[in-house]
Amino acid sequence: MSTPATNPQEILALLESWVTRGWLRELDLALVRFLKTEVPAMDPVLMLATALVSHQLGRGHVCLDLDNLLSDPCTALSLPSGQNEPSARKEIQHISVLLADWKASGWLTQQTELISKDERNTPLVLAGPRLYLRRYWRYERQVEAAIYQRLTSSQQIVSQLPEIEFKDKLNALFPPSGTTYTQTDWQKIACALAARSAFSIITGGPGTGKTTTVVRLLALLQSIALIQHPECLLKICLAAPTGKAAARLKESITGAIDKLPAFIQDDTTLKTSIPSNVTTLHRLLGSRPDSRLFRHDARHPLPLDVLVIDEGSMIDLEMMAAVLLALPPHARLVILGDKDQLASVEAGSVLGALCHRAQQGHFQPETAQWVETATGEKIDPVLLDTNGLPLDQHIVMLRTNWRFDAASGIGQLARAVNTADSETIRTIWMQGYDDLFRHNLPDLEDSRLATILLGQSGEKDTPQGIAGYLGIIKAERPPLDAEKVAFDAWAHQVLQSHGRFQLLCALRNGPFGVSGMNQHIEALLARHQLIKPGSIWYEGRPVLVTRNDYALGLMNGDIGIALSYPTPNRTTGKLEWGIRVAFARGNGSGGIHWVLPSRLLSIETVFALTVHKSQGSEFEHCALLLPPELNPVLTRELIYTGITRGKRWLSIICTGNSNIIDQAVSRTVQRSGGLFAGSS
Repeated sequence: MSTPATNPQEILALLESWVTRGWLRELDLALVRFLKTEVPAMDPVLMLATALVSHQLGRGHVCLDLDNLLSDPCTALSLPSGQNEPSARKEIQHISVLLADWKASGWLTQQTELISKDERNTPLVLAGPRLYLRRYWRYERQVEAAIYQRLTSSQQIVSQLPEIEFKDKLNALFPPSGTTYTQTDWQKIACALAARSAFSIITGGPGTGKTTTVVRLLALLQSIALIQHPECLLKICLAAPTGKAAARLKESITGAIDKLPAFIQDDTTLKTSIPSNVTTLHRLLGSRPDSRLFRHDARHPLPLDVLVIDEGSMIDLEMMAAVLLALPPHARLVILGDKDQLASVEAGSVLGALCHRAQQGHFQPETAQWVETATGEKIDPVLLDTNGLPLDQHIVMLRTNWRFDAASGIGQLARAVNTADSETIRTIWMQGYDDLFRHNLPDLEDSRLATILLGQSGEKDTPQGIAGYLGIIKAERPPLDAEKVAFDAWAHQVLQSHGRFQLLCALRNGPFGVSGMNQHIEALLARHQLIKPGSIWYEGRPVLVTRNDYALGLMNGDIGIALSYPTPNRTTGKLEWGIRVAFARGNGSGGIHWVLPSRLLSIETVFALTVHKSQGSEFEHCALLLPPELNPVLTRELIYTGITRGKRWLSIICTGNSNIIDQAVSRTVQRSGGLFAGSS
């Protein structure tokens, strides 16, 4: 193609060729065709831009950043592997000529039916150099407006806090350590600032104490509420984006409640007022089948006073807008999350956008003075900023890691990856950490891969593998005539054991992706006679729910395992072995939900899991498989997220490229969006 496309037919032909190559989605092209049907004289450049907006949305971007596209089109659009050949790059550069001419004309066209700066209800909105589909532009503005409103209402909360009681309760919840070594108690500061705010974020990596902090925050809020209104406890709800994240938060919350100070433990009313049950955001808002709307919205707000959401990095823009819409004006919102993790699978990087200044603090002197008066803690002057923004005063980053100490290779590696310190990363591998293993394999047929995946189930205090839960299936299976409670207990044991190990893949497709590794592992387990895959539903098959199923009460991300279960014979009525899929109930009860395989419509085998899907989960032993070639998805955030899924052991598996980690950590996720863009 020697000259840029200049008419609608050429643009459509170009877009069709991109769909054929697998670069654009059919959906992207369909949107262009629909708008051209509505407005036959649609400008060719606007046709191209519309397709690219939709394309970026599918990649998690809220908008198309036109300036970034013009400065480096190939990087901005992230050509998939195999499409980055010179001819494709030349084609993109040709297209950038059209966009440059469009920019010179002020970006807008005469087609006011399709695009505007927000003053009309057009399908496309241009905000500076950012081009949006209107729905996502509207989500951003709704989220901004709702948060600003809560920041403003926080002033009223501060004036209502009883100063003496607040200090006394806070000091009781965060007593001095009693050691001569002193460091800033960021958990105490986070608790104090969140208590005076209608909107707050507590961010930090795994092991920094986010759950401990929020449990003590809830205890503080309830104890203050009891002082002010003895007969009126706060209605508190805990939520997470996925069922897996909700289950892990429930476990963490329960443990944190048991460690609360004596004055909480001795007060039955106060202790029982701190909830441990956790729901998913979809269940909380009341999903409507086949609809983007929820039962709870501005007209039907959630009946609560405090909402705590964990794993905030997984919340996409649309979900955040829905949560803020359904939250009653008087309620507090507390978000927990790791700002350095991967962003949500869907469009938007809400936590990342809100917390992009958290590392530097930007606390106003007035905030620091209030913190010192209320908590006795001093904020390092380097974190102060006389021009700090209102939002900065409501975000606290926890900076002390209580899980990964100096002896933890996982912790050291996570910090080095987060700072892109390649020299330290290389040094870490030579330190001989007990919790960290690196395997440089020539290919997937290397016998060491089987050892990593199967684990050493017969030895204590060694990294577990897939063989662990499969062994429990065979060894602990109840007899055919056992009571249901026995099968529930067995399934619970199997699910817990399965959660101790997980293979994570950076890619979804290909031999090094989830699809290829699931087949590879099935064949490996069959060879070792650990499974009998005579049919698709064999005992021991782990499955991941990929779409919310409201009829079954299963949510996207829930994991179940196919197990033998007593089933009456249709002819004789006698019990015989059948297959049911066991899921942990997502209501926090600890029960088991047995489902007929034929009722599961959207599932996939999950011996291997993508790093994206693993967010909200932690495993005793995590194995991270990296491909031999650099791929657009391989970024610092992905490597960091994969590393921090391991609690006790981490195995990094490199195949054919020992430098892949160094190459990946030099690249970061840059999602386009305008959330609080004017507040930087």
